[in-house]
Amino acid sequence: MVPTWHYLVLSAALLTIGIIGVLTRRNVIIILMSLELILNAVNINLVAFSRQLADVSGQIFAIFIITVAAAEAAVGLGILIAFFRNRDTVNADEIDLLKW
Repeated sequence: MVPTWHYLVLSAALLTIGIIGVLTRRNVIIILMSLELILNAVNINLVAFSRQLADVSGQIFAIFIITVAAAEAAVGLGILIAFFRNRDTVNADEIDLLKW
């Protein structure tokens, strides 16, 4: 059996990488991937504590988060493709076009 703190360390590492990616990158694709890392870190925490407490509610909530993340990725990539067709760039500094 793997102790719970191993999962927590992995989750903290994923969360740190995700936050650094969101705060330092300008490419929108990298920012979306970093958001996915953050959501996966939350999922690991939910499943680890669900296993420790012998309760399936954390695992069910993790499945809902995965579903929302898939929808977020689809909508985000759709917006990104539309933006790329208008501006020919995926740089986050150029998104002021959406203010219009």
